[in-house]
Amino acid sequence: MNRFIHIRSNKFPILPGEQEELANEGMYGKALAEYLQHKLADRDYQTPFVCCEDWGWWVEIKSGPNQPVPFKFGVCIYSANLAENESKDHQPTDFACTEGTSGLRNWSWKKMRFIDTAPWTHQLHEDLLEIFVADKDIEIVGTSEEFPL
Repeated sequence: MNRFIHIRSNKFPILPGEQEELANEGMYGKALAEYLQHKLADRDYQTPFVCCEDWGWWVEIKSGPNQPVPFKFGVCIYSANLAENESKDHQPTDFACTEGTSGLRNWSWKKMRFIDTAPWTHQLHEDLLEIFVADKDIEIVGTSEEFPL
């Protein structure tokens, strides 16, 4: 099951040109996606790209620290309506991040078996928490099994 990390920060504004990349209005978060792409790369994750999805932003992960990932994996980033917050004197924006898997087991057609995703998802969750704790400009509001926004 996905575990959400709810953060609040004014560090991740709407980027120039981001509006044109959105699949759905108000699903901002590219600045946070690029921030995590670089912070995770510093922790030996291979993070080849970020992209906008209809629900938010995706940070692709091809491998974790010293281990390839044998399934589609990444960080999902959801935002509160950043456009509304931008008009309110740059008040902090709420985001939710989670490990991008569909559960604790994923089916692999290549291997013809289920793959236990827990080692990767637990490690990523801990690394995301450490990244957020280390940054004084980010407030961790909480973690939850339920979507916080």
